Amino acid sequence: MVLLPKVIAGYWVIQVKSREEAIEWAKRAPNPAGEGKEGEIEIRQFFELEDFGPSEAVDRAREMGKELSKKK
Repeated sequence: MVLLPKVIAGYWVIQVKSREEAIEWAKRAPNPAGEGKEGEIEIRQFFELEDFGPSEAVDRAREMGKELSKKK
């Protein structure tokens, strides 16, 4: 017999000032594994082009963004 657990996938996007603040938010989230069970919540940082220094790749990304916005 094979038992498959229910999996509810999703994500939240929150804007915080620090990693510590993100951890505090995660502590208030419902346990993805269920009440009384061990679960895991992953925290990932988002980056924007402004977070990177000047480079050819950043310039290309900006140009591609401009081209995509023209197509809309």
